[in-house]
Amino acid sequence: MTTDAHPGPLRLLVFGAALREESTNARLASLVAGILTDAGATVDLAAMREFDMPLYDGDLETAHGLPDGALALRDRLEWCDAFVLASPEYNASVPGVVKNAIDWVSRVRPQPFKTKHALLVSASPSLIGGNRGLWALRVPLEHLGTRVYPDMFSLAGAHKGFTEDGQLTDAGLQQRLGETVTAFLRLVEADARYVCLQRRWYEFPGDRTEAPVTQRAED
Repeated sequence: MTTDAHPGPLRLLVFGAALREESTNARLASLVAGILTDAGATVDLAAMREFDMPLYDGDLETAHGLPDGALALRDRLEWCDAFVLASPEYNASVPGVVKNAIDWVSRVRPQPFKTKHALLVSASPSLIGGNRGLWALRVPLEHLGTRVYPDMFSLAGAHKGFTEDGQLTDAGLQQRLGETVTAFLRLVEADARYVCLQRRWYEFPGDRTEAPVTQRAED
């Protein structure tokens, strides 16, 4: 058993990364949160509006430090064992507000994104469901050391993709989402509770970790 495991249920931050109140990504985040809760996890469901922060400005950081919104997001990330990010796709890429939040929080030391497991999901009215944005989102997160789950979920035609009670209108997609979330949770549990994994400490600008690899197995 690892020494950094905590007792009790796994803790998951589920983050709807859109500002619009009626966002389909907020609905998708809520659906994922429900699946995780039913599986026995403790879920912190968050929305982008909870983490207000200006555009990243190095001079602003030097003069005033990190904004309260960035520190609040840092605290929520440090609490969780893993996080799920439901992100829109803007012009085939990452929304600026999401990238800005990542940039601000990346300035924290120690780096809260490093070695966290993450599942990326999206909802979009487009025919490919925001998948291009998720591929772009993987880049900064993996650069910061996040273990982004290989499988991702994209809901196409999201404007007509939900039932009145918040489930997906397509039963096959509902099943696939449940299977994806459950498989992700099993991986998080294996890493947090049982498995002898080596954690590689990824290098990124400003990282000063000396040991390149730590062994998480303990006798």
